[in-house]
Amino acid sequence: MRLDIDENLTVLTKDDIVHVIKKLVLLRDGEGVVDDIDHLGNRRVRSVGEFIENQFRVGILRLERMIMDYMSSVNFDNAVPCDFVNPKILATVLKDFFSSSQLSQFMDQTNPLSEVTHKRRLSALGPGGLTRERAGFEVRDVHPTHYGRICPIETPEGQNIGLISSLAIYAKINKYGFIESPYRKVIDGVVTDSVEYLLATQESDYYIADAGAALDENNRFVDDMLYCRHGGNFVMVKREDVNYIDVSPKQIVSVAASLIPFLENNDANRALMGSNMQRQAVPLLKAEAPLVGTGMESVVAAGSGAVVLAKRDGVVHRVDGSYIVIRAFDKNKDEYLGVDIYKLRKFQRSNHNTCINQRPIVKIGITLGLMMLLPMVPL
Repeated sequence: MRLDIDENLTVLTKDDIVHVIKKLVLLRDGEGVVDDIDHLGNRRVRSVGEFIENQFRVGILRLERMIMDYMSSVNFDNAVPCDFVNPKILATVLKDFFSSSQLSQFMDQTNPLSEVTHKRRLSALGPGGLTRERAGFEVRDVHPTHYGRICPIETPEGQNIGLISSLAIYAKINKYGFIESPYRKVIDGVVTDSVEYLLATQESDYYIADAGAALDENNRFVDDMLYCRHGGNFVMVKREDVNYIDVSPKQIVSVAASLIPFLENNDANRALMGSNMQRQAVPLLKAEAPLVGTGMESVVAAGSGAVVLAKRDGVVHRVDGSYIVIRAFDKNKDEYLGVDIYKLRKFQRSNHNTCINQRPIVKIGITLGLMMLLPMVPL
């Protein structure tokens, strides 16, 4: 309702009640619109920490009852505090959550992409959510507010279609559980480098241009009139009226979909199959760089932990099958800062009984920059 109330205030005030009644009266008179249940401004992500908190609360209540029962029957003369508290109750509750919860799954380690995708998955199923049988077409369908937040392509093909989805590449979840998408600020037709994250409810108030809009050398829009998104519709506006612009053309898709070359020329159904089947690819013993790529390959490898990243600038001092030793230095001061030792994962078992084995691809004497890739990983 856009009231000017302190966000740390967690109880209802008189202003809240008054504005709720005003809103209902206006709706009855035909003014305003009814909230859309599928709008991402009305749906929030419940994180794993929230579920563990709920389970922990259940365990604490059980522990409280057990302590009260014990106190009613024990002789306090010889009792010590550790006799009252049995930590196994809490441990059992948490173990049950991780072993039997519908949302607790064994991580997919078929390849680095499947690992990253599994960690970025969103589900409408589970405790407090929908069921496959009850979910209709509307909740499974792509909503305009999914733009830049939830990938419209990557979803299962079976009965879970639309209920299981993936976060878009640049999307992030704020502290309240709502998904935000980044946009570059536009001032008087000039695109700035300032990036702001907007909620789905905030986005509908602004005119947002596509990332493919033509810009001149001063980052000013070339065209006088531009197609923009506003309130869930596409409208034509003057360039001076544009408020934001997408940060990237690929911000609407997920990590897996962004690995498909020339995605814009593919049929959506085939792109869906391609993004799902990439997660089933078995890594090669002798990995090679692809002839055609999208530029996201190294990002996925680094994000999955499949490769080791250099923490500081430096020179490779020693390399063997298990370690990489780098002498770190400061470029600005031209002085050495010590030694960084990176341990490689050797012949470890993955969740799919395949072998994870990192091997170095750098050589002694090579100068590395911050965040450069050190080894590659055949599985």
